[in-house]
Amino acid sequence: MPAPIEVGRICVKTAGREAGRYCVVVDIVDENFVIVTGPKDVTGVRRRRCNVKHLEPTPETVDIERGASDEEVKKALEEAGLIEVVKEGV
Repeated sequence: MPAPIEVGRICVKTAGREAGRYCVVVDIVDENFVIVTGPKDVTGVRRRRCNVKHLEPTPETVDIERGASDEEVKKALEEAGLIEVVKEGV
């Protein structure tokens, strides 16, 4: 069973110009859409709304608050030791 989409979940984008890049879910809009960020200076994915059908969740999560800033997401990735993992998708 795939990992649930939740705030802090690291996902891989499967569609669009950012396909193949890692992103982090920072907010949930509804059952079909979430807000994701790379952050842009780490993975190249800018903060935007994304259809959950275009995301492939990974088992990894980071501990962030809902609506966390890009700086907070970057800090959480560094603390979790996942910054290099998400850069590999670039």
